[in-house]
Amino acid sequence: MIQIHTLTLGLYQTNCYIVHKEGSKQCVVIDPGYDANTILGRAALLGLQIEAILLTHGHFDHVGAVAALAADTDCRVFLKEEELSLPAAMTAGPLFYTDLYEHTGTLSVAGMEIRVLHTPGHTPGSVCLMIGDAMFSGDTLFAGSMGRCDFPGSNIFDMRKSLKKLKELPGDYRVFPGHAESTTLEFERKTNPYLR
Repeated sequence: MIQIHTLTLGLYQTNCYIVHKEGSKQCVVIDPGYDANTILGRAALLGLQIEAILLTHGHFDHVGAVAALAADTDCRVFLKEEELSLPAAMTAGPLFYTDLYEHTGTLSVAGMEIRVLHTPGHTPGSVCLMIGDAMFSGDTLFAGSMGRCDFPGSNIFDMRKSLKKLKELPGDYRVFPGHAESTTLEFERKTNPYLR
């Protein structure tokens, strides 16, 4: 069983997630966009050590606290290689990372098996991260909506393919997006106009 702690941070109200196995002292942080001290404080309060930062994509509101967190914890930072093509205006400077997601699509970190699903559209290297029955969808899938495709590096045709890929996944997932409230994949299949 995994535990998920949500922090909604910064001007763009970006969801940052601290995720760990129940009973484990190791955790991952997904999309630390702002306020490194707040994230470090919450991890300390929970008695957790940050083993890795996992990025769903490279936009500035999802990566703004990465360098500070990594400097403080000496943790690894994972990113999809295609994100390195994003213009600096969208990333607020060079992206900080230590590792690129492998093409095999799986990752073992903090005692958890994480499936990395490439879902381009919002950005060329957007990914959804699946941990157990939870999907961290970044800015690909939102409750009732999808991520914007009018930014440099976005592609609406890729987004449509990615959403179709999510729709056709077997079973159900709890969906934790980059902004706004959580949902479930089954609910989105039934109600989200972009998954119809």
